[in-house]
Amino acid sequence: MPAARDPRPLTGEPLALDLLNTRWMEEGEVRDLLTDLDGLAVWLDANGLGGDYAADVKVLRHTLQARDALKAAVDASLEDASLTEGARLVDAVLAHGRIRATLTVTGPGELPEFPDPSWGPAWLAARNYLELLATAPDRIRGCAHEACILHFFDTSRNGTRRWCSMAACGNRAKASRHYARTKGA
Repeated sequence: MPAARDPRPLTGEPLALDLLNTRWMEEGEVRDLLTDLDGLAVWLDANGLGGDYAADVKVLRHTLQARDALKAAVDASLEDASLTEGARLVDAVLAHGRIRATLTVTGPGELPEFPDPSWGPAWLAARNYLELLATAPDRIRGCAHEACILHFFDTSRNGTRRWCSMAACGNRAKASRHYARTKGA
């Protein structure tokens, strides 16, 4: 049976942000891909995890916990006490796995290990967030459109990307500015 189509407007972001993007706005309402096991299966498949992890109730519960933790951490201001809370929540997810260093025929490697495999997708998303923070924390962004709740990792050369999608949110913002200018003229 073929996998269900992914209905989200933005896919392909790093795992941590892709997990955050399982909630999005559509026609003024928040939509949530992770309301059931079918949605979880879509997300796992979209991120290449479907073959390794079953879409079951425990995986869904842990994945939702990771999404809430990542949301708290990403939305926290560095000067705000909520950063500590977000870090505590991410750490609680990370406590369910570890990295084991390995030596392979191609050189050093790392293998994630989980005492309870149902934590795998949640832990991998939290670990990916740490990797993004180590790479370029200032490039983890929320869409600049006031009605959008999506997140992205800015890979533009000069680091000035503002919209989750220029075709959607960027175009809406430009159209709004144009309408305001022509209305006032």
